[in-house]
Amino acid sequence: MEVRYLPNLESYKRLTTEELRKSFVVEKLFTHGGLTMVYCDADRAIVGGVVPTATPVKLFATKKEMAADYFTERREVGVVNVGGEGTISVDGADYRLAKKDMLYVGKGVKEIEFASVKPDQPAMFFFLSFPAHTSYPTTHIRHADVDRTPLGTMEGANKRTIYKYIHGGGTKSCQLVMGLTELEPGSIWNTMPAHTHMRRMEVYLYFDLEPESMVVHLMGTPTETRNLIIRNHQAVISPSWSVHCGAGTKNYSFIWAMGGENQEFSDMDAVGMKDLM
Repeated sequence: MEVRYLPNLESYKRLTTEELRKSFVVEKLFTHGGLTMVYCDADRAIVGGVVPTATPVKLFATKKEMAADYFTERREVGVVNVGGEGTISVDGADYRLAKKDMLYVGKGVKEIEFASVKPDQPAMFFFLSFPAHTSYPTTHIRHADVDRTPLGTMEGANKRTIYKYIHGGGTKSCQLVMGLTELEPGSIWNTMPAHTHMRRMEVYLYFDLEPESMVVHLMGTPTETRNLIIRNHQAVISPSWSVHCGAGTKNYSFIWAMGGENQEFSDMDAVGMKDLM
């Protein structure tokens, strides 16, 4: 497991593009037949990607970083499939996930195993995990059944739909909040006007980008932003002090997942468009 210690809200200003990317971008999250995990000191989040092919892949705990006998001994995890149809076995119970379906797994589950229905069209499971102090039941959340909120306008190039999966009014968790946003054709801006939320860190996974497309992701304090060029299936780690928004060369989708002091989706410190620099 890779371990990252994030720069603070002063030191990031002095970093080169390469140093910013090494700190905040997870470039190679999905490896065919493998499991990738990044442990982050911000709220002790673990960001992961799994692409099972011919053989199922088990989620395991690492002794050095986690000091646990199994992954969810003291953690919870939210998983969303951004690839072909797949299954997740949770202590022997199987859950079949289509693309954009999500599975919440609570603290105390001992065995988690990922598989693809068709190895030549593998599932691609993205997950985010936080420490948990209580247990909630494993829940399969289908994309078609999720609460959705339309936002934005075509004139503002940000017409989009927000799908809330794990939150205070939906599937219960200890501290995880998770969902995804889909932009409509012709729209490119996400999360505008921008915001921070000092009480939570957040991770974005961008997907459904064409090979030649990209997203220019803005990060940093509102008065001193930096940009990160993000490609398909790359993730950005956003500490609590940083804005997190961006614009693509075409429309796209992204998963947003966060954890921290509360689960209020609306708990955001808005930043006016005129105040971004």
